[in-house]
Amino acid sequence: TVLMGPGRHFCTLFPVSAASPDGRTRFFHRWKTRKQSAKMPTRAHKHRKKRGHVSAGHGRIGKHRKHPGGRGNSGGQHHHRIMYDKYHPGFFGKVGMRYFHKLKNQFHMPTINTDKLYSMITPEQLEAAKKNSGKALVMDCTKLGYFKVLGKGKLPKIPLLVKARYFSKLAEKKIVEAGGACEVTA
Repeated sequence: TVLMGPGRHFCTLFPVSAASPDGRTRFFHRWKTRKQSAKMPTRAHKHRKKRGHVSAGHGRIGKHRKHPGGRGNSGGQHHHRIMYDKYHPGFFGKVGMRYFHKLKNQFHMPTINTDKLYSMITPEQLEAAKKNSGKALVMDCTKLGYFKVLGKGKLPKIPLLVKARYFSKLAEKKIVEAGGACEVTA
């Protein structure tokens, strides 16, 4: 689609089915006006109600001009400063140090809370744990995609051997109180 003129008409190009002798694709074009391509009929537009009222609801003095306050985010530190300070504090400026060539994978640490640990156990694992009542159930959090165990929530009194790279103090305390143990893996 090619726009022609100051927003009045546009042209859609369609390829001709038969190729020309020189091998290039030929196009025929069909002209349409904006009005023809519009989805909504004119009678449904709000502006019909404003016909006969000179300024169409935009006032005689201020006038409806293109971009009276500037385009986009302009004037954030000048004529729009009050709005930016009120609704977007801290929008301008910098904070902290720069970190060149930061490799995110070194800081990758998905976390899981202790209250979600038991939801990760499969029914087969629970059955096996009930048969071997003397042994604790082993859960490797790193295999499930979690590197750190955090201590939110309550644990049922089922012993659980949790393997993870990191444990928070509270998580370790809760797991041990429930009769389990924490094992730090590499």
